[in-house]
Amino acid sequence: MGNYILKRLVSLCITVAGIAIVTFFLSLIVPLDPLAAIAGPQADPETVERLRALYGFDQPLHVQFYRYIERLAHFDLGMSFQTGRPVLDDILYFFPATFELASIAMIIAIVFGIPLGVISAVKRNSFLDQAARVISLIGVSMPVFWLGLVLLLIFYFKLDWLPEPGRLDIMLIEPPRITGMLLIDSAIAGDGEVFWDAFMHSIMPATVLGLFGLAGIARIARSSMLDVLSQEYVKTARIKGLSEFWVIARHAFPNALVPTVTMIGLTYGGLLEGAVLTETIFSWPGLGRYLTVAFLTLDLNAIVGGTMLVAISYSLVNLLVDLLYAYLNPKITLAQGDE
Repeated sequence: MGNYILKRLVSLCITVAGIAIVTFFLSLIVPLDPLAAIAGPQADPETVERLRALYGFDQPLHVQFYRYIERLAHFDLGMSFQTGRPVLDDILYFFPATFELASIAMIIAIVFGIPLGVISAVKRNSFLDQAARVISLIGVSMPVFWLGLVLLLIFYFKLDWLPEPGRLDIMLIEPPRITGMLLIDSAIAGDGEVFWDAFMHSIMPATVLGLFGLAGIARIARSSMLDVLSQEYVKTARIKGLSEFWVIARHAFPNALVPTVTMIGLTYGGLLEGAVLTETIFSWPGLGRYLTVAFLTLDLNAIVGGTMLVAISYSLVNLLVDLLYAYLNPKITLAQGDE
C-alpha cells in the first residue's frame, strides 16, 4: 500500500507541473490583448506598452516562464486586474462558496443516486426501474441554465416557497468569517437565523447541480449492481437460503460500491469545476462567477490562477478516489507489485 500511495503522489506532482506549464502557454495564445482591455479603448499605444513593461510581458518568453514558475513556487499568482487584489486572496475568498455549494449538491447526489441505482437494478425492468432511468436521462440531458430558470420561475416567482437568488438575505449580517462557508460559520457562531436562511438559499442551486451528479451516480450504481447480481457467489448466497435483503446488503452492494466510488469522485471534481452557469443564474458569489467575470474582462492572472486551482482540485479528488478505491479493493495494489 505504501508504494501505491507514493506512486500516486509522484503522479500528482507530475500532473501539477504539467498543469502549470499548460496554463502558461495557453495564456500566450489568447486571441485578444488583455493589457489593451485594461487600458481601455481610448488608450494610446504608448500607454499599452507601459502596461506591458509593468507586467513583464515585454520580456523574452523564457524570462516570462522563469518568473512565472518562480512566482508559483512562492504561491504568488499575481494581481487581479478587476479587483486590484492578489489573485490568491481572491481565490481563497470565493472558493469556499463554490466548495460549499458543490458539497451540498454531492450529498444530494449520493443520498438519492445510490439508492435509486440499487433499486433500479434489483427491480429490473419494473416501473421503478423505468422511472429511475428516466430521472437519470433527465439529469444527464437537461441544460443546467434551463433547469435553474425553471426552478426560479416556479419556486421563487410563482409559489414564493424559496428565497431570491443569492447566498444570504440582504437584511442579515454574515457571521464572522472562519471557513468562508456560511452554513459552517453560522453554526459555529450559533446564529440559527443565518444558518436557516443560508440553507434555504442553497436549495435551488444545489438541486440543479445535484441532479446532474445524481444521474451519473445512479447509472453507474445500477450497472454495477446488475453485474454483481449475476455473479456466482450471489447465486450461491441465495441457494443457501439468505433473504434477498441480506444477499444485497452483505454480498452485492459492497462489491458494486467500488466502481460507484470512482464515479462519485469524478462527479465531485466535475461539480467543483462545473458550477459556472449555476453560480451565474443564482447569483452565487463563488469561484465560477469570479472566473466568468475574469473571462469577460480578460483578467489573465485571475483566469490562469482559477484554472490552475480547478485543475489541481480535480487532481486531488482523483488522488483521494484512487486511495479509497485501493482500500476497498486491495487487488489494485497487488496488481502493481505492492505486496
